[in-house]
Amino acid sequence: MNGAVKKGYVRPLDFKHGQIDMGHGAGGRASAQLVEELFLAAFDNPWLRQGNDQAAFDVAGGRMVMATDAHVVSPLFFPGGDIGCLSVHGTVNDVAMSGARPLYLAASFILEEGFPLADLKRIVDSMARAAREAGVAIVTGDTKVVERGKGDGVFITTTGVGVVPPGIHIDGAAARPGNAILLSGSIGEHGVAIMSKRESLDFDTAVESDTAALHGLVAQMLAAVPGVRVLRDPTRGGLATTLNEIARQSGVGMLLEEAAIAVAPQVDAACEFLGLDPLYVANEGKLVAICAAQDAPALLAAMRAHPLGRQATRIGTVTDDPHGFVQMLTRFGGRRVVDWLSGEQLPRIC
Repeated sequence: MNGAVKKGYVRPLDFKHGQIDMGHGAGGRASAQLVEELFLAAFDNPWLRQGNDQAAFDVAGGRMVMATDAHVVSPLFFPGGDIGCLSVHGTVNDVAMSGARPLYLAASFILEEGFPLADLKRIVDSMARAAREAGVAIVTGDTKVVERGKGDGVFITTTGVGVVPPGIHIDGAAARPGNAILLSGSIGEHGVAIMSKRESLDFDTAVESDTAALHGLVAQMLAAVPGVRVLRDPTRGGLATTLNEIARQSGVGMLLEEAAIAVAPQVDAACEFLGLDPLYVANEGKLVAICAAQDAPALLAAMRAHPLGRQATRIGTVTDDPHGFVQMLTRFGGRRVVDWLSGEQLPRIC
């Protein structure tokens, strides 16, 4: 997507058999046709329809938030989702973790020559559906095409803008000793769904990605407890890495309860088979919340009242630890350190 839509082509795009060619990224008639017949048709809204290289829009009062995220997931289609909906959910959630209401998205596509138009349309339709369901508009974007063999089908970068209501102050540095740590549901589904489709990592599993837009859950949480201190979605590196990031930002430690962290049996079995720890497996539809201990019951009730938080639990407590260790009480009564992820368990996960 780039610039005004031009007219003058004769033959419509063949979404059944057609492929991306270098002309679709050259900025000429083929580019304009791709924009009009695919992107504009799917994402249609007054801002995009203007055909400018940018979008101007009004925002309500409050602090503005912006986040950007690049999506290179492999495979492009996986149980429960695809790179299209993931690119919307990932950026919407990054904006929402500040307590903001996401408003607008920009989308940038890097396409490989020879990529089937049928697959691109499937991805774009999935993005459009995810954006509609999230109540956000994709208002501007860009498209580039690289030579065959120099990409991997399609990469998508999305940038989101939102507004934080007055009185909401959420920060990764705001956790304090004694605060409660809450988790919205079971972990590891997204990573295992990707693994189930990966070449050489294929196995029978009914696990689907948990990819979802979390801003509705966040809004419900903040309506009940405006004083939530920290929100974070545990994506790459999983729950363990996310909690270590927060501990470092806030200069605190954490003590978790292994028995309180839900892992679906099929996810647990898949991770055991692959030699992975579910604590480090990516999620795309879960969040961690840290709040004052006295607010935890009300916050848990609000989370459990939302479809995306029905399995919410309190999983631990923030501690006074100058070393910033995240520790876990195991099911067997012992204690172990939950360290940072070392290296990459599974690349191209989002």
